[in-house]
Amino acid sequence: MEKILVVDDDQSILTLMKMRLEVEGYEVTASKSPEKALEIARESVFDIALLDYRLGGRSGVALMEDLLGINPELPVIILTAYGSIEGAVEAMKRGAYGYLTKPFDFEGLLLQIKHCSEKSRLSKEVERLRNLVNERYGFENIIGNSEAMKKVLAQVSQAAQVDSFVYISGESGTGKELVAKSLHLSSQRKDGPFVAINCAAIPESLLESELFGHEKGAFTGAQNSRKGLFAQAHKGTFFLDEVSEMPLSMQAKLLRALGEMAFYPLGGNKIVKVDTRVIAASNKDLEMEVAQGRFREDLFYRLHVVPIRIPPLRERKEDIPLLARHFLKKKLQKTGKTIVDFSPDALRKLMLHSWPGNVRELENSIESAVAMATSSRITEDLVLPGRNSDPDKIKSFKDAKDEFEKQYLIQLIGMTEGNVSLAAKLAGKYRADLYELLKKYDLDPESFRKPQEMQKDV
Repeated sequence: MEKILVVDDDQSILTLMKMRLEVEGYEVTASKSPEKALEIARESVFDIALLDYRLGGRSGVALMEDLLGINPELPVIILTAYGSIEGAVEAMKRGAYGYLTKPFDFEGLLLQIKHCSEKSRLSKEVERLRNLVNERYGFENIIGNSEAMKKVLAQVSQAAQVDSFVYISGESGTGKELVAKSLHLSSQRKDGPFVAINCAAIPESLLESELFGHEKGAFTGAQNSRKGLFAQAHKGTFFLDEVSEMPLSMQAKLLRALGEMAFYPLGGNKIVKVDTRVIAASNKDLEMEVAQGRFREDLFYRLHVVPIRIPPLRERKEDIPLLARHFLKKKLQKTGKTIVDFSPDALRKLMLHSWPGNVRELENSIESAVAMATSSRITEDLVLPGRNSDPDKIKSFKDAKDEFEKQYLIQLIGMTEGNVSLAAKLAGKYRADLYELLKKYDLDPESFRKPQEMQKDV
């Protein structure tokens, strides 16, 4: 049951709101006093707060800021009279989730509460997921404050609430298995086994036996019966890593097993039924593999129910300093060395690198730097040795802006085949302004036209 804190200096409104919300199934704590409300908030955790904009001698916005100091994730709805709407809008800028004007429609209030509940639930799930990953597996490949990684965590949290198949895509070294384990741990199957198989690491002749198991005498050397990995994942999660590397002959058998959640062990005549959640992953573009005939289209659609893409490190470079310092701390625990930090030039070199090996490559690079360090700082020469940091690689803001503008204009005029009027319309610019930009970069619309259109007026 969700808990709501309601603060209003009008007792009749408090009584009415408490009664109406309790009928809807919420647990409501009501208070006329802001000071009392703060005391209650320090002792109890609330999912939502409803605050009047004017609370006698105190502002509801001030109370909101105090409540957010206790619980930064608490969604707050401001209740205000019509004449105080500007103040309510200001409250939203300072952290309120939304506002309602009095007298308000109770259905509207319930709708806002519903939205707040979803926000609160998702925030708690993301935080719980972070804690699980930190405690159980470390967070080398999932740490980061970038929007890209926050999106991944939110997707994992939402996917954990259902039992659908999940497909994780991402380059090598981005942490696909860690994300799969995190999804397992935050799901209802967390107490069951997490079983992983790397489809690229097992020879084709052994893959069927590894997946489905075998009976004694099923093939030469099968001296005993063996339970397959698929069956071992019963009541838990089965992770198919690098599924794109599975031979076509095995893809057909896997498709049948996934469709029925049942299979025959190699050499067996008794069907084995399983109850497991399947997560697949690959560092290849599976749709391209399907187009080129290397992966079954029906198996692709069977696996590709909830897609989660792990971004490469070059798409979240703002996480590099955070990751680098995390790895530094981790490696120092093993070596006993005293290293304070990275030099500014070393961090700059890390930021400029494209990281084709992603987080795994970054961790290995930090380990190497720590091993070779002889002072209290990781210097530039220890980071990615043999690779020079190009001082011209980071352009000035003006140069970068000019380069973008020029390339944009070339694409725009090329696409419209020199038609400046159409180009200006597409760009949302005045025609005269677009001509000025073309002149600035010495671009002639005539050179973009087809020969038969050279004489047309634009």
